[in-house]
Amino acid sequence: MTLGSTIRDAREAARITLESLSDSTSIRMGLLTEMEDNNFKHCGGDTYARGHLRNIANRIGLNPQILLDLYDDQHSTEKRAMQDLLVENNIMQVPREKKTISWKVPALISVTVLFVIASAQIVTSNQSSSPAPAPTVSSSKSAAPAPTPSQSAATTESAAPTPAVTSKSGPVSLTLVASRGNSYIHIIVDGKTAEKGSLFQGETKSFTGKNVVSIYLSNPAGLDLTLNGKQLPPLGGQNEEVRRTFR
Repeated sequence: MTLGSTIRDAREAARITLESLSDSTSIRMGLLTEMEDNNFKHCGGDTYARGHLRNIANRIGLNPQILLDLYDDQHSTEKRAMQDLLVENNIMQVPREKKTISWKVPALISVTVLFVIASAQIVTSNQSSSPAPAPTVSSSKSAAPAPTPSQSAATTESAAPTPAVTSKSGPVSLTLVASRGNSYIHIIVDGKTAEKGSLFQGETKSFTGKNVVSIYLSNPAGLDLTLNGKQLPPLGGQNEEVRRTFR
């Protein structure tokens, strides 16, 4: 028994004409005639053929699966994919093709990242390799040590022993008056120290020896000396040291 004869027998058993079946299923009469002649070439493919068989089965009172199984056994030229079966039974939708990202986009991003990294490395290496400015050394001659003033200039040479002032034979009388300043005096009368110390301004000291009176004075400019009643000229300047011997 063919699929076409099965459809015809069932239609005739249900007392349905081809015209009535065509009206109720919206399938052309010519195509229905071909299908009952077991010709399914003009059904538009397995999917449409199965759809027509379901509609026809529902109209003529058959289980659609009986017609579908006969179609698969006798007319299906290709193995139906599970996907087609699921679509046909409205279990799943036709999968849409996933949009794939063009390889150009990630490639362009990778090239850009590599370019940025390379540029950063070049800049960093150039900065690290640039020679550091050599420190400038300014040479300057050290100032020559200034000559220190000779200390000998500040010191006053001790007065050289001066020749003894010879007076007439007899006692020697000497008076010292600190009229214009202080002085340090050392008086030796006949070989013995008679006075040693400071003579302050306004003081007067007199010494008499039998034969000789020797003196040491500092700052003779501040003193007035009288020898045997006769005033002597200044023996020296301010802060000088003098030594004299009177006989």
